Amino acid sequence: MLYCLSRDKDLTLKEAIDQYNGRIDESYELYHFNLYFLLKVAEYAVTDGKVRLAKHLPSEMDKIFTPKIYNNDLVRAINSGKVYHEFSSDKFMNKLDKDSIRRYYTEFAKKDEYKAYLKKTDCTNADHLEILLGLYKYLVKTEATYDDIEELYPVWIDDYSLVLGTVKKTLKGLPDSTNFSESYKPDYEAVTEFGQELLKQVIERDDELLEHIEPTLKNWDAERVAIIDMILLKMALCELISFPTIPTKVTLNEFVEISKLYSTDKSKDFINGILDRLMKQLKEAGKIKKEGRGLVD
Repeated sequence: MLYCLSRDKDLTLKEAIDQYNGRIDESYELYHFNLYFLLKVAEYAVTDGKVRLAKHLPSEMDKIFTPKIYNNDLVRAINSGKVYHEFSSDKFMNKLDKDSIRRYYTEFAKKDEYKAYLKKTDCTNADHLEILLGLYKYLVKTEATYDDIEELYPVWIDDYSLVLGTVKKTLKGLPDSTNFSESYKPDYEAVTEFGQELLKQVIERDDELLEHIEPTLKNWDAERVAIIDMILLKMALCELISFPTIPTKVTLNEFVEISKLYSTDKSKDFINGILDRLMKQLKEAGKIKKEGRGLVD
């Protein structure tokens, strides 16, 4: 949103905040869509079972086949989730192509891990978890899947690792974790008290932040600094002086990591160097005040 504001002078603070909150909601929806995608591919096993049953000359695998990758306690627990059900019935119904689902399932069905799973008798929830994790890993590692999800959800590029980790945690908590959607609902403190407040302060204190940053640039002209790098410096500076519960080391490390994702190869060293100078100057001036155990250094 800060980058959008730097490019679009007609974009207001209110509009930026509304868009910020919209992206948070979209990320939460994306998490549920990943679960939906996984379950729809697993559900194709029911169709597969009917096809196998109708064969005149079934193979040994056909004879022992059951759609247990879908008919198990873990999948039932996801389907019983109230929030998940609302998403899947209201938003996802027309977002997946039936031919794509069939293709994804068919390709996964060729894998040895799935064949071994089908041959197991008296499968436990641990067995179902292992195969569902295997299916999900296969889906998200497939280039076509990545492109399909990105087309539906542009935030997929940024949220890929976050969503993957959350889906895996969800699966591992089943079937006991029936309230999984609530567990990963966007947190008010993180989204509003931190994220939204950081967005507002960086916008409203832009000139003040720049005044702090410029003297540390030495031979660099502020206008020559990459737009993303300057935005990251302002965000980090604002966090250092206005968010007393966040340790300085966390701020430094986080923004160096963010620069690796969104800026140039040299940005991480540049960001690290400028922030290091800023921290020393601010500490000497008494402008960094941290609260809480382990935060005061």
